[in-house]
Amino acid sequence: MSNPLQQKEAELYADLIVPAPVPNLYTYSIPDHLKGLVHPGFRVIVRFGKKKIVTAVVAHIHNNPPQVYETKDIMEVLDDEPTMNSFQLRMLHWMQDYYLSTPGEVLNAALPSGLKVHSQSWIQLNSSYSGDYPFSDTEENIIGILQIKLEITFDELAKMAGIKNIFPHIKSLLAKEKIVVFEEVKEKFTPKTIKKIKLSPLYEDQKNLQNLFLTLEKKPQQTDVLLHYLKQVPIQKNSEGLEKKRLVEVTGADSTIRTLVKKEIFEEFEEVVSRFGKISKEKQDLPVLSEHQESARQEIMKLFQNQETVLLHGITGSGKTEIFIHLITQALQSGMQVLYLLPEIALTTQMVVRLKKVFGDKMGIYHSKFSVNERVETWKGIISGRFSFVIGVRSSIFLPFDNLGLIIVDEEHETSYKQQEPAPRYHARDTALVLAKMHGAKTLLASATPSIESYHLCLTGRRGLVTLNKRFGDTPLPEIIISDTRRAKKFKEMHNDFSPMVLGALEECLKNKEQAIIFRNRRGFSPYLTCEECAHVFKCTNCDVSLTYHMHSNNLRCHYCGYREEVAKECHACGSTRIATTGFGTEKIEQDLSLLLPNAKISRMDTDTVRSKNGYEKIIKAFESKETDILIGTQMVSKGFDFGNVSTVAIMDADQMLNFPDFRSFEKTFQLLVQVSGRAGRRDKRGKVIIQSSDPQHRILKKVIDNDYTGLFKEELAERETFLYPPFSRIIKITIRHTDRNLAERAAYKLVNLLRPNLGNHRVLGPEWPIISKIRNYYLINILLKLEKNKVDIPYAKQLIKKETVNLLNEKTFRQIQVIFDVDPV
Repeated sequence: MSNPLQQKEAELYADLIVPAPVPNLYTYSIPDHLKGLVHPGFRVIVRFGKKKIVTAVVAHIHNNPPQVYETKDIMEVLDDEPTMNSFQLRMLHWMQDYYLSTPGEVLNAALPSGLKVHSQSWIQLNSSYSGDYPFSDTEENIIGILQIKLEITFDELAKMAGIKNIFPHIKSLLAKEKIVVFEEVKEKFTPKTIKKIKLSPLYEDQKNLQNLFLTLEKKPQQTDVLLHYLKQVPIQKNSEGLEKKRLVEVTGADSTIRTLVKKEIFEEFEEVVSRFGKISKEKQDLPVLSEHQESARQEIMKLFQNQETVLLHGITGSGKTEIFIHLITQALQSGMQVLYLLPEIALTTQMVVRLKKVFGDKMGIYHSKFSVNERVETWKGIISGRFSFVIGVRSSIFLPFDNLGLIIVDEEHETSYKQQEPAPRYHARDTALVLAKMHGAKTLLASATPSIESYHLCLTGRRGLVTLNKRFGDTPLPEIIISDTRRAKKFKEMHNDFSPMVLGALEECLKNKEQAIIFRNRRGFSPYLTCEECAHVFKCTNCDVSLTYHMHSNNLRCHYCGYREEVAKECHACGSTRIATTGFGTEKIEQDLSLLLPNAKISRMDTDTVRSKNGYEKIIKAFESKETDILIGTQMVSKGFDFGNVSTVAIMDADQMLNFPDFRSFEKTFQLLVQVSGRAGRRDKRGKVIIQSSDPQHRILKKVIDNDYTGLFKEELAERETFLYPPFSRIIKITIRHTDRNLAERAAYKLVNLLRPNLGNHRVLGPEWPIISKIRNYYLINILLKLEKNKVDIPYAKQLIKKETVNLLNEKTFRQIQVIFDVDPV
């Protein structure tokens, strides 16, 4: 008879990361039939709550049952090898602590949706199935249901099939590739396939093949197609077949091929292929570095001997990318993996083309415009070793690297690296530094206008610094001119929103068959509509913001919640029909220019025009091939692009950026203006940049003209030291959110009163209502913590924030309050 105590000791438990915003890991029992199959990093299916079924990830395995609740069993294991490795699990743990997030929130950000299965997942038959696996009676029953229903949820299928635990059968059918799983109907999984042709196996026999040619003797077209096929595919490789499209292109005989298929001489089949093509074995030459570039590369490598992180401060057009290519090549040759981060999807489009010329299809790509299937394919490509080099945006830091040697963070100053919604509100640059440390890798930060924090760390010796202040090919920096719009308006010289200087420069540009970029950091036609009688402004019903007028769709839109309404014919307040547009966005610039310069080919790049997956690519390709004369855009045209024929850049409204109430507004404006300016004159001709401003003597504009980053840095650093802003303090923003304004305010004051006794009154600022205090019908009120780096124990402060937040939410009055943490806001 077995000892009950020994039996209990033999029981195994797993701590799981569950994809829900809960603060702890959950412990589940590992049933006997799954013992030995559950390991850290594996995905498992579990019941969470009464009805929910979710994909969780195993964090730890142990034999300590929880004391406060009875465990549920793990239902099924989805993996044969870890989906998440030990580096990823460590990083998830670091992120939840540092960014005051939960394990589930980090998991949701990390895993692409194609790797998640939950009770709302859908199942369908795989249209590309070509196997010959045997199926059990239960599996045959499921297949029969799917032939009728086409697509069905897990719960519905279990009900129709009369099976209590459907997951083992789903796992089996997935392994046999008979079915596919997708999250929502709009996110259907459709493997990429190509149609192929092969010779019927009957004719692989030499004698039968000779007889076939005799049969087709009087059918020259069919004989010709057959000969073409055999020329491309030797008989011994017939099972691999030939792409049908290729055979049609060579023979031009689509109908003849169909006839041969009908006669069962050819067989048509589909083959699942990678979305990233075959691995190229061709090695292309590395770009030749100039003397200045080679010197910078050597200096970086020298600093890497003693420093984990180096900042490359290279002016726009200095050829930083060529240096990256050499460093990436060196890391790959030493057997290490490389991650190259870019802040914008738009940037990856042009950069991928450049890097593919050197690295071919060995390079993986990862960003949110990719389909679920493409993201999963990159993820699995890293695990399999197919991709040792990945280029991507901020979410790429979650990929399953296990041997990182180098991380490059290009345009490291960019605020796009910061995740805003939802949690975790991480900064990809800062997280990349931690990831590199975990792997023992080196990190190269690069920018023409580094963040004040990064540059300060270099000057204090905590990071290496390499400066590259010569443009590639010694191309001069562009001429920067300030156009005084206040004076132009006074003398009635403005053409709509264009000063005479900007319009004249664009006309000259077109005359010389050159190209221009116009930057305006606001999309839509007009920022708002107003009544000329009573000054009423049309506002969003859900948010405390004005509605933006979009002329193309002829409606008013909220850029925060997506609310839309038709353009009113009369004022809601006074009934007047005198309604006018105020201000201008990219759409209005496009319309005005088409009237002022009717012969110009104009294109616009903002989030309204690049919604499709290939939207960026189409616009960029048209501009590169000179099909477009003038490109109008928001921030996405401001950095990283290399267009050789751009001679003129116009920046439409610098004042809006300079006057934004933020301690970083001068830094951000300088960075943006310098980056946009860098798009002009990138070859053998000096470019021209015109900045429209009503305050031409502003000190920041002077620094942009002089390209005086050092001067900006010194002034900003002195001011931040005086008022204790980063890099001299760590900022944590706490936002209280609720549909009841008074309740949100009361909760904010209560939390402030809980924090101040331990942190000090001078460190807990607020609460304050932000400029936009209502979004999606929720009122927002902010508390700002300024914690000096040399005086405050930051980890202790974070634990205190968590503890006092729990105390607040435990009060009956405030249970429905939402508390949002933003560590290191930008």
